[in-house]
Amino acid sequence: MSTKTIDYYFAPQSPWTYLGHSRFEAIAAAAGATVRVRPIDMGSVFPVSGGLPLGKRAPQRQAYRLVDLARYSKHLGLPLNVKPKFFPVAGDDAARLIIAVDMHDGAEAAMRMCAAVFQAVWVQERNIGDPKVLDSLVVECGLSPKRGEQSQSQAVQERYEAYTQEAIDIQVFGAPSYVIDGEIFWGQDRLDFVERALRP
Repeated sequence: MSTKTIDYYFAPQSPWTYLGHSRFEAIAAAAGATVRVRPIDMGSVFPVSGGLPLGKRAPQRQAYRLVDLARYSKHLGLPLNVKPKFFPVAGDDAARLIIAVDMHDGAEAAMRMCAAVFQAVWVQERNIGDPKVLDSLVVECGLSPKRGEQSQSQAVQERYEAYTQEAIDIQVFGAPSYVIDGEIFWGQDRLDFVERALRP
């Protein structure tokens, strides 16, 4: 079995991260790989990488994104509202919550929390910018209700900033990015290459 580690960089409100999440989890588990959960602030990454927030992208890019999301949703058999009620939405509180879960409950629970957050935005039409919604997701994941409060700690904020800086330093520029032995695989459509990279 592989003893590889995958650094999983993403933004909690990214539809592409949602579309790849369950498949990525299955690929990592099948390879016996360790996943290090790394939520990042794309608002800090874009100015460095030349990326643009969705609202500032050219109209044809915005239009194609909707077509492509619908195409992948159908292809993967995953439900997805291409224009969810609560989007754009700030992902910072959700990112900090995922980090708090990772710190207190481990990576497996953090991955479960990720799935709940992604589905809240893209399937369930829930507002992940609302602390009450995040508290509900914690309970639905069977985790301690203290996680919401803990997510506002200085230690969590420092880790969030550190992950974001780490992503910038290794030249991650989009979400999701899967990093194996320093090699970046950007986008859920690169998961075939991730799978190959994990083979012994």
